[in-house]
Amino acid sequence: MKKVKIGIIGAGRIGKLHAENLVRLPSAEVTAISDIFADQIKEWAESIGIQDVYDNYKIIINNPEIDAVFICSSTNTHTQIIMEAAKAGKHIFCEKPISFDVEETKRALQIVKETGVKLQIGFNRRFDHNFKRVQEMVKGGKVGQAHIVKVTSRDPNPPTPDYIKVSGGLFIDMAIHDFDMARFVSGSDVEEVYVQGAVLVDPIFGDLEDVDTAVITLKFKNGAIGVIDNSRKAVYGYDQRVEVFGSLGCATVKNDFPNTVELTTDEGVYTDKPKYFFLERYLDAYVEETRDFVNCILYNKAVLVSGYDGLQAELIALAAKKSFKEGKPVKLSEIDA
Repeated sequence: MKKVKIGIIGAGRIGKLHAENLVRLPSAEVTAISDIFADQIKEWAESIGIQDVYDNYKIIINNPEIDAVFICSSTNTHTQIIMEAAKAGKHIFCEKPISFDVEETKRALQIVKETGVKLQIGFNRRFDHNFKRVQEMVKGGKVGQAHIVKVTSRDPNPPTPDYIKVSGGLFIDMAIHDFDMARFVSGSDVEEVYVQGAVLVDPIFGDLEDVDTAVITLKFKNGAIGVIDNSRKAVYGYDQRVEVFGSLGCATVKNDFPNTVELTTDEGVYTDKPKYFFLERYLDAYVEETRDFVNCILYNKAVLVSGYDGLQAELIALAAKKSFKEGKPVKLSEIDA
């Protein structure tokens, strides 16, 4: 079997996850991995069969044997590495968001277009079997014309202050997944965004000019209305739900649970709490997105999550930030002037 040779750039939590998924994929071969703390990951890398570990990602970019790169480094490095990788003829998987700056993102996407390499953005939730089924139902007309799209996304615990400082805030770091999901299941781009946000979980978010709780309304180009609610702390676990209500019916995705056992007694009905963490909730989706990317290279297929999708989610996130700051609806055309 022909294998896609892959280099991974960045070995934090998500980089390690992708590496561990890829080494188990028969159609992929992880040739090398780079991280600024290379000496700290060498033992781990060797334990999963990756022998070449570097502190300079350019060694991976310049290796003619490598077919594709996974960019899992910090967001501020993404566009530069995308452009370098594209010019070197590497196919690219890049974690979200592409960048914090629309013009930087556009420059990177233009280079990708000019070089003809494939670029997939890491919106793994599109590969969740339940969310994917909703999208298929909507696309197949099962719910008729979409009227209301609801996305609930609440974390079990807030991130650390150090992470909040560099994350880009709730809208770019957390809700950007929900913006992509709203576009995915509705089958439409977003036209306008309006946000109500608050600091209700921890005052540190306010100190860092962020919010920890938000309700976001979206106006889609196809006429549908979207509602997204976010919280940085749901005490009962990782709360991930989607609903598309339309003229012919309603498609709903509930939370995933560790098991489906339900205990009924004279005191009440009891079930387990939802799965607690995103790595647990979306474990299969992460595997599926890497497999799909590798197959797109092997069989020359279009990726499911393109650079355009990454750009649109970024535009919605920036419009949401502007809406919260100014207290009014913001059209995406104001951001993408």
